[in-house]
Amino acid sequence: MTHWYEGPLAAFDTETTGVDVEEDRIVSAALVVQDTAGGRPRITRWLVNPGIPVPRGATEIHGLTDDHLQRNGRWPAPVMEEVARALTEQSAAGRPLVVMNAPFDLTILDRELRRHRASSLARYMENVPLCVLDPRVLDKHLDRYRKGRRTLTDLCAEYGVELTGAHDAAADAVAALDVVRAVARKFSSRLERLTPAELHARQAVWHAAQARGLQAWFTRNGTPEPVDPAWPLRPEIAAAA
Repeated sequence: MTHWYEGPLAAFDTETTGVDVEEDRIVSAALVVQDTAGGRPRITRWLVNPGIPVPRGATEIHGLTDDHLQRNGRWPAPVMEEVARALTEQSAAGRPLVVMNAPFDLTILDRELRRHRASSLARYMENVPLCVLDPRVLDKHLDRYRKGRRTLTDLCAEYGVELTGAHDAAADAVAALDVVRAVARKFSSRLERLTPAELHARQAVWHAAQARGLQAWFTRNGTPEPVDPAWPLRPEIAAAA
């Protein structure tokens, strides 16, 4: 019997103008589909002219400049439509969607859909079950006492996954997908009896607990930074752009 983590998975990633899901914009995105572990991935890429300046700090991370995006990027409205439909198609086909730090990428996509399509991710997916696998949440729950950071680069090093071209949306999506497979193999005795849908539900609980723990740590250290417990998508707030 083939376990779910050896079978079909899809992965999604974005690069953006910054880290504020309410105000920043998507400049590139990628969807990776892999039918079996080790199989050749099928990659769809999108490049976006966000319509706002790209801060130098963001360009230093992903390498996408204003000039390059203005020359080669597409307008956001049709891109966000295509991305939302592509994710919906994967969900309708029953492929779990791997998203590293899902509340960031899925929320910023949702805000872009609201901004440019007067819609939302939930509206596109209202007739299909969203099933997300977040390598950060899974790793933090299954290996909770391991010290150190848990960025995608850190997880790749921990699980022996090759990451070439970090902060390229397609490269990061491929790596996140491989990390999920590696995490599931390492902790197969705890995961193999759970379906991806069951894992989706449990990750929402795990992430909320992780957020409460991080919030408590911030409070003890005098850091006034709020931690949102929502997963895999943050609710809309009144101040959203």
